[in-house]
Amino acid sequence: MTIATAVVQQVREDQLRAATPCAGWDVSQLLAHMIGQNHGFASAARGEVFDPAAWADRPVATAPGEAFAASAAEVVDAFTSEGALERDWPILVGADKSVQVAGKQALGFHFIDYVVHAWDVAVSIGLPVEFDDDLLDAVLLLAAEVPLDGPTRNGPYAPFAPAVPIGAGQGDLDRLLAILGRDPAWKPAQQQ
Repeated sequence: MTIATAVVQQVREDQLRAATPCAGWDVSQLLAHMIGQNHGFASAARGEVFDPAAWADRPVATAPGEAFAASAAEVVDAFTSEGALERDWPILVGADKSVQVAGKQALGFHFIDYVVHAWDVAVSIGLPVEFDDDLLDAVLLLAAEVPLDGPTRNGPYAPFAPAVPIGAGQGDLDRLLAILGRDPAWKPAQQQ
């Protein structure tokens, strides 16, 4: 969350309408999703009764960095609360249903999402972003467990797009992005 927070802190209000690698979302929509996911995962980690509203996107028109930082602090606090990783969490599936997932596995879902979304935001606003090798190794292990087809890749609520082919010899970040349906060479239209 530290890297994602540092990236989002640099988003200016005039960049909220910039395109992102997430099909159909601009930066404001991506941030609304990220903040909503933080609130939803925090609710689940705290053991609260499932409520789809906890997972709802949280639009931001001003001070996106502050809104994201507050949600990031909330989710980190919930993840580190006593017993959080030992219980099952109700995780949103689709528009309004949940599935029970082991806390450690749910944390892994969020970890993957936030490494990739940190890159999404950074590339959308023209910032470089770097992840250390240990972090990329850990997230690549988790990403390798994501099925390459089926409901996790297709459909309106699929968490990831189909994998993107890339050439041999690519770095860990490029491999991760491709596995999770991102084109590592993606750039906003004005930068192409």
